[in-house]
Amino acid sequence: MNTFIIPTAATVSPANQAIFEKLQKGLGMVPKLYATLAHSEHALGNYLTRQNGKSSLSAKEREVINLVVSQVNECVYCLAAHTALGGMVGFTPDQIIAIRKGGAPFDAKFDALARLVESATERRGHAAPALVDAFFAAGYTEGHLVDTVMVIGDKIITNYLHALTQVAVDFPAAPAL
Repeated sequence: MNTFIIPTAATVSPANQAIFEKLQKGLGMVPKLYATLAHSEHALGNYLTRQNGKSSLSAKEREVINLVVSQVNECVYCLAAHTALGGMVGFTPDQIIAIRKGGAPFDAKFDALARLVESATERRGHAAPALVDAFFAAGYTEGHLVDTVMVIGDKIITNYLHALTQVAVDFPAAPAL
């Protein structure tokens, strides 16, 4: 397999250098997958703007989506990162495992979200109609559905980037299922 070169602050554009500095200050590091986005002069900034945009979904709901999509797409990098982030937003290790399996039996609303996201990701947007109905029955709105699709798309970007580049994972590995 080819070794994909990870850009550094010294090798990226001035705009990306500024983003690297912010990431270093905020996270204490520049995650390798983010650094990989900096091969493009615009991708890293565009991605972070999308990822940090306003949403009708809570941080926990976004992590449910991130974990499910990353599991379906078998992205070890994003599974590692979002297992850590899932814990930071309050999910237990057992809950994270359940979410990765496509459900959340500990919470009916999260369960409807996880099941819809798993189906939509596996079926390239064509989720089972009953799961869409269950999503709305759980209390979600049309706006939530749109924001769910936005988070799915966001996660697919990094899942695919990792699949194509195979950059080293710089987070503790997610437990195997």
